Amino acid sequence: MDKILVRGGHALKGKIPISGAKNSALTLLPCALLTDEPLTLRNLPRLADIDGFQHLLNQFGISTMIAGSRPEDFGRVMTLSATRLTSSVAPYELVRKMRASILVLGPMLARAGEATVSLPGGCAIGNRPIDLHLKALEAIGAEIEMTAGYVKAVAPKGRLTGGSYTFPVVSVGATENVVMAAVLANGTSDIKNAAREPEIVDLCNLLVAMGASIDGIGTSDLIIHGKDRLHGATYRVMSDRIEAGSYACAAAITGGDVELVGAKMSEMDATVKALRTAGVIVESTADGIRVTANGTLQALTLETAPYPGFATDMQAQFMAMLCMAEGASVLTETIFENRYMHVSELNRMGADVETKGRTAIVRGVEKLTGAPVMATDLRASMSLVIAGLVAEGETEVSRLYHLDRGYERLEEKLQLVGANIERVSAD
Repeated sequence: MDKILVRGGHALKGKIPISGAKNSALTLLPCALLTDEPLTLRNLPRLADIDGFQHLLNQFGISTMIAGSRPEDFGRVMTLSATRLTSSVAPYELVRKMRASILVLGPMLARAGEATVSLPGGCAIGNRPIDLHLKALEAIGAEIEMTAGYVKAVAPKGRLTGGSYTFPVVSVGATENVVMAAVLANGTSDIKNAAREPEIVDLCNLLVAMGASIDGIGTSDLIIHGKDRLHGATYRVMSDRIEAGSYACAAAITGGDVELVGAKMSEMDATVKALRTAGVIVESTADGIRVTANGTLQALTLETAPYPGFATDMQAQFMAMLCMAEGASVLTETIFENRYMHVSELNRMGADVETKGRTAIVRGVEKLTGAPVMATDLRASMSLVIAGLVAEGETEVSRLYHLDRGYERLEEKLQLVGANIERVSAD
């Protein structure tokens, strides 16, 4: 098993290309189930989760072709063809490692009239039940049965009817699932209190490009007029706002000057606001966003919230950055109840972080010291790399399969801007 070695003390300077968004790509891929014509996705990140989802789609009879590209290029182009579906079952062995697998439920149900999906796995960051997915699908005409660790959904007359549903709490995944199902329903669906994340907008824009009719894109009230069929399309995956925010924190903690090529300020309002409050200069450029830190970082008070609030996926990276800020920062995690597993690892490096329930108090320290640390989930693993970039000595980060799920060739991108970082074999 590989490890990453980080030798701190180098200010990051230069340009980092931002990849296609993992969270968006994992929602766009299952849209191939909604049509018998080819769907081509550009700017698809090279990630373990993308490969896993590709294998899941192959299980249904979807053929996938990746356009030729140079090994040194970031991103790739994939064409998916679901001319004829050969299965409507997503088995446990393919679903158990990746929670996003549940996103095949809605589009498979819409296309085939039935779908059987194993209960999903994923990061151990807290309880993430799928009850809202199921209730929303029932509201637009599905009949749901749970048995032996599987969800079986059926459209009684072979096609969903459409309907209305109001989410009691905002759910990104459940919004994505019901929207993908509703576009082929025999009627209109009104989804209220829908998630508004840029990744939801990206999904809706792709579906419209495939012939869907969706009103209210970007708002919390989505009205979907079901169509008899959708057609193929060619679509570019949005840039990854979480990856961009992660590298922004890396630039800030090292006192660097980095341009995030491809990042969009409009999709990162809460992250940009927090960085600026911490004393970091963030500016738009012709090609992306420039992040400059030339002074002492300031403490923050942050609370995670659904979009447009501060993203839970940025909490760990900001915590690492704030370990070197002046004063005490207070972070409150409102989305997941078990997302502070990186705290003990940061404290091993000399950080001063104390947790009380869903609140973490981060007292800035004068220095961090390199140490062997272990990644516990995707964003936590990035926080350890960020801390290592400024720590004295060498930081050894293990369990890289977490990083490889969400950051495309991380060490290569950081090397581009002067980081002393390398991937080595644990042997």
